[in-house]
Amino acid sequence: MKVIDILAQQKATLSFEVFPPKKDSNFDSVVAATEKIAALKPSFMSVTYGAGGGTSEYTLHIAKNISDKYQVTVLPHLTCISSTREHVRSMIQRYHELGFENIMALRGDIPKDGAPAHDYHYACELIRDIREIDPEICIGGACYPDGHVECAHKNEDIEHIREKVDAGCQFLTTQMFFDNSVYYNYLYRLREHGVNVPVLAGIMPITNRKQVERSVSLSGTTIPNRFRSIVDKFGDDPKAMQQAGIIYAAEQIVDLLANDCTHIHVYSMNKPEVAAGIQQALAHLI
Repeated sequence: MKVIDILAQQKATLSFEVFPPKKDSNFDSVVAATEKIAALKPSFMSVTYGAGGGTSEYTLHIAKNISDKYQVTVLPHLTCISSTREHVRSMIQRYHELGFENIMALRGDIPKDGAPAHDYHYACELIRDIREIDPEICIGGACYPDGHVECAHKNEDIEHIREKVDAGCQFLTTQMFFDNSVYYNYLYRLREHGVNVPVLAGIMPITNRKQVERSVSLSGTTIPNRFRSIVDKFGDDPKAMQQAGIIYAAEQIVDLLANDCTHIHVYSMNKPEVAAGIQQALAHLI
């Protein structure tokens, strides 16, 4: 099923992101984790894709496995910064052959040990190619409530988001944020700039101290003092920090739902217990 149709039909959605292993030795454990998350029957699941395409086979396998075994709609990612147009075309064809009806189209991060292929510079270029190659496929894109870390001005960043939508992006998923007021303000600015597609709220339950620094460096998001206090208090106790992180994320989602922001995408970090904790906390809300 197409994600855009799921968003239109369901008053509220809860979806999870999972990622493939980087090494063969981790493959079985990652597959097992993704299956446990799929067994929760989320609205859909996204499966990430390495910027250089190194995990593409794993992405395909995991997406196909959870689709076939659990009948969960999948949203496989596709990144382009280190890919040639020929490689992108072949991946779109493979997605089509496997019956996938959705693609999350991303530029991707430049690998530390690699270099761009120079065929693509921005996600909107990838989106245009996908739309040209497969006019029927549903395309999602990323957006950044705190502004993209490589963009100096927030209004300029939103103009780039509008370019994605004009190119054929049908819905957006935000980078993680920890202060809902940032998201609400961002929605207002998107609408002011004529971006009217669904915008899924990207929520990451922080379950250990190291995630905080990594999250900030990757997304440029701000960490509210309230959450910093939680990390300071419970960060050295893994079980307590996991529980606190789930509770904080669930409270974020409750507030979003109460303000009619009803499409939630959780970055599960391949942790079934975290996904299950979030789902249980929202059992009577979604």
